[in-house]
Amino acid sequence: MQLPDALAWLDAHLNRELVHGGTAGGSDGLSLSGMRQLCRQLGDPQLAYPVVHITGTNGKGSVAAMVSALLAAHGLNVGTYSSPHLTRVNERIVRNGAPIDDTELAEVLSEVALAEPLVGEPLSWFELVTAAALTWFATTAVDVAVVEVGMLGRWDATNVVDASVAVITNIGRDHTDGVGDWRATVAQEKAGIIRGEGVAVLGERDQRLHGAFAAEGPRELWVVDNDFAAEAVRPAVGGVVCDLRTPTAEYPEVYVSAHGHHQADNAALAVSAVEAFFGRPTDAALLSDVLGSIHLRGRLEVVGHQPLVVIDGAHNPPAATALAETLMASFHTTGRRILVLGMLADRDAGMFLDAIEPAGIDAVVTCTVHSPRAATAAELARVVGRRGLAVEAVEDPVSAVRRAVDVADVDDLVIVAGSLYLVGAITESLGGSRDA
Repeated sequence: MQLPDALAWLDAHLNRELVHGGTAGGSDGLSLSGMRQLCRQLGDPQLAYPVVHITGTNGKGSVAAMVSALLAAHGLNVGTYSSPHLTRVNERIVRNGAPIDDTELAEVLSEVALAEPLVGEPLSWFELVTAAALTWFATTAVDVAVVEVGMLGRWDATNVVDASVAVITNIGRDHTDGVGDWRATVAQEKAGIIRGEGVAVLGERDQRLHGAFAAEGPRELWVVDNDFAAEAVRPAVGGVVCDLRTPTAEYPEVYVSAHGHHQADNAALAVSAVEAFFGRPTDAALLSDVLGSIHLRGRLEVVGHQPLVVIDGAHNPPAATALAETLMASFHTTGRRILVLGMLADRDAGMFLDAIEPAGIDAVVTCTVHSPRAATAAELARVVGRRGLAVEAVEDPVSAVRRAVDVADVDDLVIVAGSLYLVGAITESLGGSRDA
């Protein structure tokens, strides 16, 4: 198949990201049976290379990017599988920082399409893309794959891998109904990526949840603040400086070219995961080179000046809190702060606004992101209006950003946040003309 035909075949399958917001609407009734059958028909490609498996409510994309860059800097051929994509499916399947090209994507999807009829149950869009990624990594003979979970962990399609290192960034409410002891339930699901012979690197600070991860019986369990940490974190031009401590070494005065205390925490997780993979410390100069030049798309990314325009994928209250803290610590503009907000309907816009409020939002432009699950610009505007903020609804995301920039003065700050769908739309519209 040519790529348009391959993508049409793929899109004919149930895409739970569009209807449920993840690989499923919940963990009940989920099974890895179909995914395991599909991998078996493809020759079990997931067993051809070691894996660093990453889950968590927030930060897993940043950690995956850092881990991949650090492993590649050691001379390894590194495959990275992440989700969702911002503009093209190719972005999900990457080798040494370069997305799979159209020809290879068409070829591997065609291979998966031939295997699909041999599986005795329906397969989802995400399962098929995951199988394509795992197969391509085997075909291109990667030395290691960094695999990001789509949702939760235990029953996620990616959990056909046997990871030598499992990373859990944190536990949040995404993909749950928030009823009962949901944090314990989420922890148990995310803990499902841990293997008995592997090392688990845990970034969740709530000690009440740690038992769920220990119960999976990892060979070693490294816990944030006890075994590793980012300490003495302070803002710097274009990022943060921190002292990193891992179970095997200490790295003072490390510059991370990404804004926010949370990115220092992500760096500590990433460095620890790489050290768990190699079983030894990382060269300090190499570590500094990698973290000092890391570029994280859509994570407090500056895309314009006069006014300053920042895009961020924050889509839930914890991420909005991290965004607000970083805006206050690192973006000392003298003018107004204008938020362009687009969200999915299953997100709590009110809680998001409450979390970002300390950053001092002066006005909001709402929009409708390009998703069947989107909250409309008008719905979001009503939520904003109840908080007494000046608000304007502009349906199209790109037009909403243009409107915010048009009404802003040169010393104002425009913040674009609320959904990766919004970040993707703005990233696509910028193309090669980004002013960063």
